[in-house]
Amino acid sequence: MPNRLAESLSPYLLQHQNNPVDWFPWCNEAFQLAKKLDRPIFLSVGYAACHWCHVMEHESFENEAIAEFLNNYFISVKVDREERPDVDQIYMNAVQVMSGRGGWPMSVFLDHDRRPFYAGTYWPPTQRAGMPGFAQVLDAIAAAWQDRRDEVVHHADQITAALTQLAKGTGDSVDQPADDVELARRIVRQACDQLVRVLDRNDGGFGGAPKFPHATDLLLLLSQVAVKPNVDYRGACELTLNKMAAGGIFDHIGGGFARYSVDSKWLVPHFEKMLYDNALLATTYTRGFQVTGSGHFAAVADATLRYMARDMVDPSGGLHCSEDADSEGVEGKFYVWKPGQVTAVLGKDRSDRFCQIYDITDAGNFEGTSIPNRLHATDPNAWDLEPQALETQLAADRESLRQARQKRVRPGRDDKIITAWNALAIDAFAVAGAVFDSQEWIDVATKAGQFLCSRMRRDDGRLLHAFRAGTAHLDAYVDDYALTASAFVTLYQVTADKTWIDTANQLVDSMIEHFWDDTEGGFYYTADDSETLITRNKDWHDGSLVSGNGAAVNVLLTLADLTGNDRYRQHAQRTLNTAAEILQSQSAAAASLVIGLDRLHRGNRQMVLAVPSKSDVPAWRGKLFAKHRSHTTLAWHLGDTDNVALADQKSCVDGRPTLYVCEDFTCGQPLTADSVVSALAE
Repeated sequence: MPNRLAESLSPYLLQHQNNPVDWFPWCNEAFQLAKKLDRPIFLSVGYAACHWCHVMEHESFENEAIAEFLNNYFISVKVDREERPDVDQIYMNAVQVMSGRGGWPMSVFLDHDRRPFYAGTYWPPTQRAGMPGFAQVLDAIAAAWQDRRDEVVHHADQITAALTQLAKGTGDSVDQPADDVELARRIVRQACDQLVRVLDRNDGGFGGAPKFPHATDLLLLLSQVAVKPNVDYRGACELTLNKMAAGGIFDHIGGGFARYSVDSKWLVPHFEKMLYDNALLATTYTRGFQVTGSGHFAAVADATLRYMARDMVDPSGGLHCSEDADSEGVEGKFYVWKPGQVTAVLGKDRSDRFCQIYDITDAGNFEGTSIPNRLHATDPNAWDLEPQALETQLAADRESLRQARQKRVRPGRDDKIITAWNALAIDAFAVAGAVFDSQEWIDVATKAGQFLCSRMRRDDGRLLHAFRAGTAHLDAYVDDYALTASAFVTLYQVTADKTWIDTANQLVDSMIEHFWDDTEGGFYYTADDSETLITRNKDWHDGSLVSGNGAAVNVLLTLADLTGNDRYRQHAQRTLNTAAEILQSQSAAAASLVIGLDRLHRGNRQMVLAVPSKSDVPAWRGKLFAKHRSHTTLAWHLGDTDNVALADQKSCVDGRPTLYVCEDFTCGQPLTADSVVSALAE
């Protein structure tokens, strides 16, 4: 008989609806019952594409004996971290405080006041490989709750005090980087130099296995190279982007990236695919193309976008969350090949060549099968073809294999739609559409933007966080607001449609009203009228996603330029000053804040391109986006239509396209004709 999770919208919670565990979703009823029955809470947090979440479910939550113990001695609460990142942040901090590491599934034990007193991640059902068994853990926790309650309460007090300090995330630094140009420059340089120091100079990436793409770190380095050539920064980006695209973390057959690589060479991925990773990496490869001119980077960006557009877009126009690592209960089964399978699709001659190039062998490189990759150099002259002709044939072979692969049992998909993740995808499609002159990508971005406007806003204009099965729900978080506003700015810059700026302004005004900390500065992760949790966090550090405060700073600075609203700039400056300690001691973990700090001091450059009408935009868009103008605000002036404040009085000269290049809002002589093309090419 299904449990309470059967009524959920979350695919992750629905995966557990038939467990014998008497699960509750996160709700007051669960905590009230725990208090009434005097039981501790077992909080389990995960997400639909999480491989080890599936393992723990099968081993423990489907285990009748373990479920009976949970039902008799605990109140069990299941949370989808993607629906409730606010809950996830708080208790992941608790896991890290108590164990020194984190991850999912996350397993936390709470008292009646939702305060954690013991935590971990995955536990096997019985003791194994030095790990305690989950049954042992439950028995010990139940005994401590019954017999040593004073110790439990004391520990909960200590952990909650630590979480309260972590929630603030800042110290009492007297140095104000937003007000000190030299300090800001030193912070930016130190952050970039630290990334170069920890670069894996053989295989790219920052640090050792497991390796994550660290898209925001790469975007920071690319933003610096776009302004001033730097061999070390550019080399770190090129090495990492090339190695990732050659490895198995990139799906050579269907496009897109897995979440991370379990090894240092990017060969064996953790096969789940997340929307946010692919959106950020598509943007990163597009920016890499703008900076280096690498056609390979352009091709990887295109393949990643094509994957998202083909496999992740909902009929509504929004994009789904993720695809699972597993199919038919086996991790990676959908993605791996044996030579005979390739031969059956391509024929022997093409198959032999393809298998040699993509490392598909009888012995295999992953559990007796092969993950396609191009990490091993092959002789380009071995097949008596020009390189371009060879690549054309390989592209056709990959498509044939993709179509054959479609007949396999596909990994499960989490088909809910998350606002912030969709905003990252909108930005990726819009920028790539402009850079690569693809109306198809701009249309995907526009439709997704329209979805957020029409389906993810309440009647009062406030954003909602998640959507599934025709229903939008849950109050949005600060990254939902900041990233959506940023995506809408990009849509304006790509399409010249000012309504996107009007909506972005509304979202940012609401963000300031409901998330701003007027006492200490910076933005809380949750709104002032959201559910009260044991702490109210501020999100400063980038992980797989852009931090809430980093995203807020960057969109505030851009909108301040476009609209002339100095209030936006003031909030950005104060946020950066509030983050002074993080910027000075942990800058390598806060790339988006560092980008904002650099933009504040070096981003006072504006370009306004005046064209006679909106129909002229497509002809000039590619020229405007030909380069990564990381420290420049871009705007359009369209005839006599309503324009943003930055474009006021910057009209066409003699009815011809005209470019205005301004520094600190002081503009040089307007440029027309060939001068416009030359200036945009510089």
